[in-house]
Amino acid sequence: MFTIFALVILIALLALALFDVLFAKDAIYKNFPIVGRVRPLFVEMGPKLRQYIVASNNEERPFTRDQRHWIYASSEGKNNYFGFGTDNDLELSPNYLIIKHSAFPLADKHDELYSIPVAKVMGAYRQRKHAFRPESVISVSAMSFGSLSGAAIESINRGCLGARALHNTGEGGISKHHKHGAGLIYQLGTGYYGSRAKDGTFDIEKFIDTVQGANVKAIEIKLSQGAKPGLGGVLPGKKVTREIAEARGIELGETCLSPSSHTAFSDIDSMLDFVELLADKTGIPVGIKSAVGDINFWNDLTDSILSTNRSVDFVAIDGGEGGTGAAPLVFSDHVALPFKLAFSRVYKIFAEKDLADHIVFMGAGRLGFPEESLFGFALGCDMIYVAREAMLSIGCIQAQKCHDNSCPTGVATQKKWLVRGLNPDLKSAQMMNYLLTLRKELLRLSNATGIEHPALICPEHLEIITDRFTSQAALELFDYKQGWGLPSEHDQKEVVSVIKQIQQA
Repeated sequence: MFTIFALVILIALLALALFDVLFAKDAIYKNFPIVGRVRPLFVEMGPKLRQYIVASNNEERPFTRDQRHWIYASSEGKNNYFGFGTDNDLELSPNYLIIKHSAFPLADKHDELYSIPVAKVMGAYRQRKHAFRPESVISVSAMSFGSLSGAAIESINRGCLGARALHNTGEGGISKHHKHGAGLIYQLGTGYYGSRAKDGTFDIEKFIDTVQGANVKAIEIKLSQGAKPGLGGVLPGKKVTREIAEARGIELGETCLSPSSHTAFSDIDSMLDFVELLADKTGIPVGIKSAVGDINFWNDLTDSILSTNRSVDFVAIDGGEGGTGAAPLVFSDHVALPFKLAFSRVYKIFAEKDLADHIVFMGAGRLGFPEESLFGFALGCDMIYVAREAMLSIGCIQAQKCHDNSCPTGVATQKKWLVRGLNPDLKSAQMMNYLLTLRKELLRLSNATGIEHPALICPEHLEIITDRFTSQAALELFDYKQGWGLPSEHDQKEVVSVIKQIQQA
């Protein structure tokens, strides 16, 4: 029996070898029959082997093993401490951040949710009817239902509700999975999903119905995103399920096209008109999200705000290192400035024209770690967006399969057999734990510098080490003036009072 089996295997291998030599189009298969077919297996397994066996704790991208471990441990309520000191080479690492602690740190005070309200009132400058102070400086950035599974969206929304954080819908509309109680930032992209006429243009009546049908706290007009700035998107019809079609306001099985630019406006003047229209119809704060390329846009925008009675209520800056959206490699790697360069350039334009105090600034781009968030606050951020870090907290393993619908953890796929492994009851708790732990460590860092609130951290508290045994103050490195990066004195006093009231309650 064994002899027959071996003979069958031998004949099959000889047939495959003959096919490779005579008919294979691949040069490797033709030159190395049978053996050459092992190569794709190793190519496929290579990243997985490096992730678990080869790579060091600080080598992998976009998130290192240490970073992933911190998120996993924090979200699961486990010990997220590291022992035996740092394994980073502080003196020889370029652009290495050092936070300068105070000789007299503040006592560690907090409520059970480690609450950190935002220092500014969103919408106050333009006196929006529903202006509000967000309860959390950390919110979840735009990730659409369709890009993420329904179970993932539900987990994030319920986790945000527990942590009293805002949840950005992404441009894919508001689905039933977004309606588990958390406050929403409704994102309007170029496809106007949820507010879309049959011809794909913006429909104000559908927009009002969508906003009134959910717990929408703010509206974000997406100009571009860090993953693929200046590029539209396509959701193939075969991926458009009944739920996705309902959320986006399109037909079942219809291919979704998101153009690279908006049709509701075409320049800064008409964009500000659109902002004011949305705000007037809803009373809700309206802002913009953008990656940063042409800096002239920001100069012209601030000039228009100063010269007309119109303004955005918030500005979200997405660094070029952002990446929940699948994109061509060249767009991911080479289009748009990385966060710190992008944000500092935009913030300085607003600060030079005395507008920074009136705008709520949000930052995004791998900022979901205590030191990175603090860096963002020092540069002038009032709020921090987290996206891929939120995905990691609910089970993402950085398999980097977001773009082909085969995410093994059920986070970024619509395949039911993969999604069934993601339990929203468990994962929503992990999402909440991650947000609370991030806020907890932000409060600890702030207190260590002698500051009550992370938004009151300024560039003077940071120093950047070079790889030549020198360092430079962040204030000088980013060419900031004294006082830049901070809210107004009035807002500083207000938020310190608010946070003390929360801690004493």
